[in-house]
Amino acid sequence: MHRLILMRHAKAERGSPSGRDKDRPLAARGREDAARVGKALASRGLKPDRALVSGAVRTRQTWDIVHDSLGDVEVAILDDLYEADPDILRAAIEAERDAAGCLILVGHNPGIHQLAVELLMEGAAAPSVLDRLSSGFPTGMAAIFSVDAAERHTLEGLIRPDDAEAAA
Repeated sequence: MHRLILMRHAKAERGSPSGRDKDRPLAARGREDAARVGKALASRGLKPDRALVSGAVRTRQTWDIVHDSLGDVEVAILDDLYEADPDILRAAIEAERDAAGCLILVGHNPGIHQLAVELLMEGAAAPSVLDRLSSGFPTGMAAIFSVDAAERHTLEGLIRPDDAEAAA
């Protein structure tokens, strides 16, 4: 794998008809945000070979909208990614290391944010780079990492829904 994209699901409704958190759908703003981020990824030439997506409704809906901008991508829906901690996310990514040149994982906070920070720290990122993630990992944001031969991750960029149109 030479590139990894970590994406948090877009803005979701506060509740679901079932009352279960896992069943919360995207809000109208979330659908718009996911479309903007998908277009920004595509305009940067960031087309994953494979996608790992949490089984929650909001992550699947986020991926479906992002996917519309990216074309054909092999996808795996994994219930284990729902509210997963960084170790579970990392294990899922490592299992795909040889299967994809570019992998996207669509998941949830706090795991996505914690993993992004861990990857930067392991790659000896400068404090200024870590500061870019200090304000958190908002809904709909994507963090793009290049991965070197020693499997160190370097932050290539962040795509936030609010500035995705300007970046595209």
